Amino acid sequence: MRWDDFRQSENVEDRTGDGPLAGPGFPLPTGRGGFGIGTLIVLGLIAWAVGIDPRVILSGIEMTQGPSGYEQRIPNQPSVQKKGAPNNELGRFVAGVLGSTEDRWAEIFAESGARYRAPRLVVFSRATNSACGYAQSAMGPFYCPPEQAVYLDTSFFQDLQRKLNACPAGSKTCEFSQAYVIAHEVGHHVQNLLGILPKVNQAQRGASPRERNALQVRVELQADCFAGVWANRQQKKKEFLDPGDVDAALQTATAIGDDTLQRRSQGVVVPDSFTHGSAAQRKRWFQTGFQSGDLNSCNTFSSNAI
Repeated sequence: MRWDDFRQSENVEDRTGDGPLAGPGFPLPTGRGGFGIGTLIVLGLIAWAVGIDPRVILSGIEMTQGPSGYEQRIPNQPSVQKKGAPNNELGRFVAGVLGSTEDRWAEIFAESGARYRAPRLVVFSRATNSACGYAQSAMGPFYCPPEQAVYLDTSFFQDLQRKLNACPAGSKTCEFSQAYVIAHEVGHHVQNLLGILPKVNQAQRGASPRERNALQVRVELQADCFAGVWANRQQKKKEFLDPGDVDAALQTATAIGDDTLQRRSQGVVVPDSFTHGSAAQRKRWFQTGFQSGDLNSCNTFSSNAI
């Protein structure tokens, strides 16, 4: 992946080193944001069996529900001033990918006469507060609708390679896998701007756990498709993909599919508990967006077979 000439976004906030060291007693999601506690416990056990923090699997689930899924914030944490992107390779990469998403989504929105409002991206280490609650290290990326911000802990990309085997460890092709993860979270921001997230949240209220999960799967698969749309538009603007990059992203989509995680941890796949979609679904919807470059191709809510 060739990203050196991507425009560096100014919407990156560096909180690395600012958060308190995470430890026991910090609040876990309670499920009040639209997910039953039983579902959260099952997914939590799966995550611990795989060897990662439960919210690596849950990233994007509770956080797209807003702050109601969290009991409290950690008190007395100092306020953090915006400092720009971290002055290292990771910071430049994140700012570059975010800048690319800003440029391409601005063009897509402009095609329909709308204006794109870019999200902030907060890079943190160990822990930090957000409008959606307390974020801990190894939590994985998430999008927080109330403040229109993406949160990314600095260790997640290493976990992607070492714990999830989501891309060839040490390979440069992993960069596109990492870009896909960022673009997926930006996809949630696009859903928020389009009014999709609020409508889903409303539909999930009063629904059964199975129905809530099914709606959340469609949210996540659409974000995968939006990530593919970004990649398509960026490739057409200026070719940036190297051989093997797309395969690495598809490997990532497979590794973080609900069925893959369940099969690795317990040997049994429970489709009704899916919240992000199967490996095949995640691959298919990313490819749908990547092949079409068309926002309209990503309507997972009108598709009978996702």
